[in-house]
Amino acid sequence: MDLDVFVTAHRAEWDRLDFLLSRGRNLTGAEADELVALYQRTATHLSLIQSSAPDPILIGRLTQLVARARSTVTGTRRAGWRDVVTFLTAGFPAAVYRSRHWWIPTAVLSTLLAAVIGWWIGAHPEVQSAIAAPDELRQLTKPGGDYETYYSSHPAASFAAQVWTNNAQAAAMCLTLGAFLCLPVIWILFLNMLNLGIGIGLMASAGRLDTFLGLVLPHGLLELTAVFVAAGTGLRLGWTVVDPGPLSRRAALARQGRAALGMAIGLALVLFVSGVIEGFVTPSGLPTWARIAIGVAAEVAFLAYVYILGGRAARAGDTGDVEEADRSAEVPTAA
Repeated sequence: MDLDVFVTAHRAEWDRLDFLLSRGRNLTGAEADELVALYQRTATHLSLIQSSAPDPILIGRLTQLVARARSTVTGTRRAGWRDVVTFLTAGFPAAVYRSRHWWIPTAVLSTLLAAVIGWWIGAHPEVQSAIAAPDELRQLTKPGGDYETYYSSHPAASFAAQVWTNNAQAAAMCLTLGAFLCLPVIWILFLNMLNLGIGIGLMASAGRLDTFLGLVLPHGLLELTAVFVAAGTGLRLGWTVVDPGPLSRRAALARQGRAALGMAIGLALVLFVSGVIEGFVTPSGLPTWARIAIGVAAEVAFLAYVYILGGRAARAGDTGDVEEADRSAEVPTAA
């Protein structure tokens, strides 16, 4: 594209848009329609220049012009309770549902990894001795040992808050660091599965695997599902860097990033529920079967929420992204 010729051909439109914007609300009906048309054309011009003939000065001017026009055309919209309800009943579950092809394989492979690590540690005493001294291992695994008292070592409310904060941070890191070619997400997942596998292996070697699972499953089902969803979304974001599809890499990352931000908010609520279970149900005096039943019920409720509400919203076209009026203009690139 010859930039000088392009600028000469469209400068009058940009100047006209600038003039209409300077008039504020003092526009006739025809001028308002003209402003909208010029805004759309200028946004397209900006995208073309960014992808074909980047010029910092010209891009800066058009970016400012498009931003002013966008503000005038769309107006200022404040989020309300309607937005919260829409997000919880459509946007968030739809985003989780649409990313299921990423987080379900992530969950399966991660669980298998934790099981293999647990088997390897449980079947090899020399590996156990490399983890800790025999006295320390007994302190961890004995009845009333560290694995059991961990869940009742602090007041339930403060423990639940601490667990929720830690898990929410881990999920947010998976969601945001995925753009770095997925590597940080894989590392975070590995550390989580390593810790789980060590617990499985050590308690299994002490003949107390049932006790360990009875402590982990009530909150762990929902908690790990949330972590897997975050990790799968982060991996999807990282893959967008490699293969942005029909959009420019910048536009594709912006779209996935906005969905990931909404996912972080929704998963924080899910992890809050798992934190409450971990703080109040896991260390409670309820029978093991009752505690596990509560965990299973929470997990089934979340999956039903995703597949029923999320599936319906996704089939209706909801992607978990912000409303179209709040997005920047996107122009597909050549295949």
